[in-house]
This record gives sequence, structure tokens and C-alpha cells, in this order.
Amino acid sequence: MSHVTEAAVREALGTIIDPDLRKDIVTLGFVRDLAINEGDVSFRIVLTTPACPVKEEMESQAREIVSGLDGVINVNVTMDAEVPQGRGIKNNIAIPGVRNIIAVSSGKGGVGKSTVAVNLAVALAADGAKVGIMDADVYGPNVPLMLGTGYDQPDVIDGQLKPIEAHGIKMISMAVLVPPDKPMILRGPMLHGVVRQFLTDVNWGELDYLVVDMPPGTGDVQLSLAQLVPVQGAILVTTPQEVSLSDVRRAIKMFEQVNIPVLGVVENMSYFIAPDTGTKYEIFGKGGGQKLADEYSLNLLGQVPLGMEVREGGDNGIPVVISAPDSPQAAAFRSTAEEVARHVSIEAMKPELVIMSRAN
Repeated sequence: MSHVTEAAVREALGTIIDPDLRKDIVTLGFVRDLAINEGDVSFRIVLTTPACPVKEEMESQAREIVSGLDGVINVNVTMDAEVPQGRGIKNNIAIPGVRNIIAVSSGKGGVGKSTVAVNLAVALAADGAKVGIMDADVYGPNVPLMLGTGYDQPDVIDGQLKPIEAHGIKMISMAVLVPPDKPMILRGPMLHGVVRQFLTDVNWGELDYLVVDMPPGTGDVQLSLAQLVPVQGAILVTTPQEVSLSDVRRAIKMFEQVNIPVLGVVENMSYFIAPDTGTKYEIFGKGGGQKLADEYSLNLLGQVPLGMEVREGGDNGIPVVISAPDSPQAAAFRSTAEEVARHVSIEAMKPELVIMSRAN
């Protein structure tokens, strides 16, 4: 029986192509800790996100390919993830320990932006990522209610706020810093200060993703965030109806002007499935999210159906991805979270991919 070599294993694994980065996993540096003990081969495949939608497929492919090599008896594959650091924007403040900042925005209110932000954050955490959520919707801060944390003020340790934790994620919101019945009367410079404080005076620790729930529209908070930190990308939430789409178009243009890439569009309230008959009703129209994505060459990251489970989860402080994991809404949010993580990794890896392409 012949003996398998490290070169043979790497050559075999080099036939596996990452579908998003379009390079083989050996060239990308995904294959780690390769060890060969006679006929036993072990290695890690370190992906760019724990929410990778092709993780199981890649593991199966790697196991099958290496098992087919002459001299191999056993194959041990460990799947792991290291989320890459997002690309920085010159002169912006980096937040220590935070690898990627994702802004969840919309052109108008009432489209379920906060619901999408919360469920995406919880879904990413459920996949194994370290996640925080910053409630920057200072005029209507609802994230504490949706996470069931109440309005207890966070602790201050060594001059920094300690985020409140719930459902595996860290959270900070204006709602936990002021009485819940006090109106937010803030002008532009004050808003800028609030955003800065949430970013620099909060001890976020190590995070793969910091999800920022933005206020609706294209105002001061969006501009402050763009000026202060390197935002990896924005997600735009819409409903299928034209009145929502027209406002999202303005948000797309705003992010273009401040040099924040738009990762894609999430169509919320896409349709309703009657629980008694299974009939699908497109209450707010059909195809609006896809139309918007096609118009601006963006990704349609997901379509989330209407359902009482979403509303009940938000009111009860248990997001639907946890309270009703088998529901169509939870499945849609999990799928959307995987797409978001995938496109964040693509954005983060772009400089390395350019270098690789030049080298080849």
C-alpha cells in the first residue's frame, strides 16, 4: 500500500472551489492543520463565516475527495470559521474587536426594519457568530422590547457601557439610557454624539458582526455612521409595494454618496400563507424586491412572509427565529442571514482576491 503525502492531499483539496470567492480552498488558505499519520488524514477547513450556506456540502466534498486517494484509510474533517476583518474607510474610527459593521436601513418606516435587524442578528448568533446589535433608531428605539430585555440601564465598567445580552447577542439602545416615556428631542450635532458614544463608549468585546438598526430615511444618523466608522455594507428593507420601493431608491443613492456598499435588499411582508387553506396571498403586491434589485444590480437577500409569529415574537421579546423555529418566517430569516454573511465575506475578501488574480 502506498503512503499518502501532504502534497497529494493539498492537490486534491485544490479542486474544491469556493462558489462565492471563485478560488480553490487551498489558494484561499482555508485548509489548516493538515496532519497525516500513516493512512489517517485530518485537517480543518476554515471558512469566512460560520453561517456559510455550503458548509455541509464542502465538508462532504472534501471528505469524499481525500478518501479516494491511494493509501488513505480514515479522513477527519473539522469545519471552522474565521470572519475576515471588513475593509476600512480612511479616517474612520475602528471599533476594537469589531470585525464587520452592517447597517440595516430603509427609506421609510413601517416596513419591519427593526424586526429584520433583530432576527438577522439572532440568526447569525445561532449559527455560531459573535454578534451585537446597536439600536441607532433613536426616535423609535424598539430593539430592547423585541429582545425582551426591558429598560434596565446597562452597567458602566471602567468608563464604558457594558452591552445588555439576550438570545446570544449584545445590545445597546437609547431606550435603555432614558425613561421609556421620554421623547427623543435631538438635533443633528446631538445625534452625531449619540452615535459616536454608542460606537466608542460601549465595550462591545470581540464581535464578528455589529448589526446597526438605523432610523428610517436618509438623515443625520446615516451620515454620522458613515463618517465615524468603516461600515462593511448596508442592507435595505422594503415591502413589495411601490410606495416603499420609491423611498428605498433614495436610500440606495444616499449610501452610494457616502461610499457604503449596499449588500442587497430584503423584501419583508412578501406574502401571506393562510394557515387553514395554505393559499398564498400577495397582500402588498408581487415582485417589488426583485424589481428593485434588478434595477440597481443588487442582490435580493431574502423574502420574508407575513405571519402572526413574527408579531408575537416581537411583542413577547422572543424573536421568531427562536420562538417559532419551524415557521416559514424563521426559515426565511435564517436563509437571509446566510446570504448576508456570504456577501459580507465577499466584500471583506475583495482586496485579497484582487491580489490573487494579479498573481495568477
